[in-house]
Amino acid sequence: MKIAVSGKGGVGKTTLSAGLIQSYADSGEPVYGIDADPDTSLGITLGINEDKLDELIPLIDMKEVIEEKNKGGGVLVDLNPEIENVLTEYSLQLGNIKFLKMGGVKQGGSACYCKENSFLQSLLNSLLLDKVEPVIIDMSAGIEHLTRGTARGVDTILVVTEPTATSVKTAGVVKKLAYDLGIEKIFIAGNKVRNKEDRDFISDAFSEDEIIGMISFEEELLSNAQKTGTVNKYSNITGINDIWKKLLGGEK
Repeated sequence: MKIAVSGKGGVGKTTLSAGLIQSYADSGEPVYGIDADPDTSLGITLGINEDKLDELIPLIDMKEVIEEKNKGGGVLVDLNPEIENVLTEYSLQLGNIKFLKMGGVKQGGSACYCKENSFLQSLLNSLLLDKVEPVIIDMSAGIEHLTRGTARGVDTILVVTEPTATSVKTAGVVKKLAYDLGIEKIFIAGNKVRNKEDRDFISDAFSEDEIIGMISFEEELLSNAQKTGTVNKYSNITGINDIWKKLLGGEK
């Protein structure tokens, strides 16, 4: 299964992504965890050593590798059959989790980033279309890493929202973008739900069929996040494991 997680900044995309990744890993299944958010906090959330994370260069910034893969010239980069080499050499292993840091899509400016963006898209294509292992992508507030090509490999996009007007509005925008790319399964995941009022606020904004689950606000999670070196088990947060089970079962 290939899952992209998106939503407004700060709503808990990384928390849900980490919980889903841990759920797969705990079940004994190898899983790819992809940090596609420029804030790059997924690795820390998963408990990967910060020094190791600092040494891991975002794939988009690997100039020598990109030049080598593009030495034939042109815009398109064909990584097959060398994808395994890239994934193995430029990822971090944490038990059953293989972690990659994508980096942000390069925008127009003083230089042309065609090769860099093409390299990133080629890698995503290989992960989403060729790999049999589950892939969880922690996206930025939008879905800029996904194109019509890569979107073909995404089984589901989970749009995370908290019970606020701005968050719900952003979720609606992301939902439309995903629909325009042709992603068939687009679900809303409510997060930081404290009470019935919060639940009702999200339920009123989206249809029952769209909402895959609600994730409870956890005081202990917030407290632990303020302590250096504390690793949380995000798959144990009320609601996350239920969402994972629904995704596995194909049920709503």
